[in-house]
Amino acid sequence: MNILVADDEKDMILLLNSYLKAHNYSVFPAENGWEALEVLRKEPIDLVLLDIMMPVMDGLEAAKEIRTFSDVPIIMLTAKGSEDDRVTGLKIGADDYVVKPFSPKELLARIEAALRRSKGYRSPGADSQTITHEDLSIDLKGHVVKVDGATVNLTRKEFMILSLLAQNRGQVFSREQLLDKVWGFESEGTARTVDTHIKTLRLKLKTAGPYIGTVWGVGYKFI
Repeated sequence: MNILVADDEKDMILLLNSYLKAHNYSVFPAENGWEALEVLRKEPIDLVLLDIMMPVMDGLEAAKEIRTFSDVPIIMLTAKGSEDDRVTGLKIGADDYVVKPFSPKELLARIEAALRRSKGYRSPGADSQTITHEDLSIDLKGHVVKVDGATVNLTRKEFMILSLLAQNRGQVFSREQLLDKVWGFESEGTARTVDTHIKTLRLKLKTAGPYIGTVWGVGYKFI
């Protein structure tokens, strides 16, 4: 697995390089957001560790740019720990948020969790790379959703929700289960986050019919 570490503190890069390599990860360093983007466009990166406070281009701007062309998991690294800072990072597409100083062991656990969510949100028995139902098509490998042949632009989280529900047709997922499998983080008001994503997803798929059903008091399922 290849991990991009973007941080302007050389000691931090050296520490993470040594620790991650000891756990069989390959590390690609960058000292600012611009360098991180250049590395990501050239190398097969599996996860990005992105510091927020960096020169040239900070981590928030880099994360926004990354999300325009890649759904690679992003974990923000920063000394900022307020709720607003965490929410900002997550809203722009980050998958997790770690506040400095942190335990390398905890960071490793978060990396492994993010990679599992990214690579393994498909159900264990799912062999097909494409799910089709009437005029809806979901390309699991290519992360492409089409309705009546036309591509529907979904965010990474929307795609993960739709794929999870479609691969487990008929199974009801509570908001808490969706948060765990798609977001993997805990914060206040997260149930509303799920509802908002479901609402947006339904709007984008409206021509494909009511595929995401609500089981009142329980959660959501693919119907």
